[in-house]
Amino acid sequence: MSEKDEKINSLVDMGFSEDEANMAITRCGVDGDLSILIDSISASRVAGTLDLSNHQVTNRFFDCFGGRKKARLLEERKKKRKRYGGTTQGNQPSLDCNHDEHMLIPNPMVGFNLPNYSPPSIRVTRRILEQDIGPPYFYYENVARALNGVWTTFSRSLYGIQPEFVDSKHLCAAARKRGYIHNLPIDNRAPLLPLPPKTIFEAFPRYKKWWPSWDRRTQFNCLLTSVASATVTERIQHALESTGNPPPPSVTERIMAECKRYNLVWVGKNKAAALEPKEIEYLLGFPKDHTRGVCDTNRYKSLGNTFHVDTVAYHLSVLKGMFPNGVNVLSLFTGIGGGEVALHRLGINMRTVVSVEIDKASKRIFRDWWDQTQTGTLIEIDDVKSLTNDEVAQFVTRLGGFDLVIGGSPCNNLAGCNRYTRNGLNGEKSVLFYEYVRILNVVKSAMARK
Repeated sequence: MSEKDEKINSLVDMGFSEDEANMAITRCGVDGDLSILIDSISASRVAGTLDLSNHQVTNRFFDCFGGRKKARLLEERKKKRKRYGGTTQGNQPSLDCNHDEHMLIPNPMVGFNLPNYSPPSIRVTRRILEQDIGPPYFYYENVARALNGVWTTFSRSLYGIQPEFVDSKHLCAAARKRGYIHNLPIDNRAPLLPLPPKTIFEAFPRYKKWWPSWDRRTQFNCLLTSVASATVTERIQHALESTGNPPPPSVTERIMAECKRYNLVWVGKNKAAALEPKEIEYLLGFPKDHTRGVCDTNRYKSLGNTFHVDTVAYHLSVLKGMFPNGVNVLSLFTGIGGGEVALHRLGINMRTVVSVEIDKASKRIFRDWWDQTQTGTLIEIDDVKSLTNDEVAQFVTRLGGFDLVIGGSPCNNLAGCNRYTRNGLNGEKSVLFYEYVRILNVVKSAMARK
């Protein structure tokens, strides 16, 4: 991409029109800093030298001073991306776009349709270009509440396909707001049976005995990668024992904030505790003892970063009738195998899975499950960055192609609750999204040639 095109794209991503960007570069030269180009556009607007009737900037942050600040941030992000190995070639955007005027997160977050949802989910008609219709089918997941512009970048990089946003609270007893970009059909989906419980007491009736009346939770919040320390639960117990019954609102409000944050449950009188790994496995749709055998820290971490099996299985269920003889899967960022468990529970045979996962504990969990449940071939690769384009093309030739390319990286660089290392697609982990795009494009090209 030429320097001029790169700057035009940056200005367009900031909300200016392409005409304005071109005129500013003509006036100031292609070597002008973004802040100078923004000032030039602002001055032209004030002077009325441009017809802006069709180019209204909707974001209230795009004023002169905000624009200059954003230009500096964009330049910093560009440098970070280069430092983390990101590029600006092919289908990867030149800079991390930072506005989402056209990428609205729906409320309620029920995707394109959900089983037995009342009121019925809104059915949509998606426009997918003919060359982007599967196979290979692809499926990419990430956190829904990401930084501004992230989902616009995801969609733009994945052939402009509209994301499907789903909160797992509509399918189970725990919230998990995720977005999915895929080219799978959206009709004739089928849920896993039996349907999972949707409330805390349906999932864990034993906790009802000790549940205080002032704790009105019916579902858990998002299941995190960490749990409350003993200090937190001890502090809750001490606060309740040192106040009356019922405790005053000032006490219960603070306690409820901790309970919601860490998904605490009541296991005795005034005694709160964290969910156990086996309980989180159950909520996420994994088989019993799926993560058992590694330390609890790794169990919580791997479960917090995995797919919600019932949601993914509902989306992937359309593959069952398409591939009665089984599928070849390229699994990027496999984790503990949420996508593979979903396929298994759907009864879809996996002939070959090429699994790419760098975390040793997650690899061990997935490999143990595979050895106990599958008869197909498992090919393991450690690092997505080490998987070259030639190797991907060789897998396509050797296996006859991939039917599904599945992956997701809901890492903390994008999470809305993270106020410290929330650096968007420039993060050390989140920048790996571009590796997913790279590898998917190689698969599509190799299969098209074949």
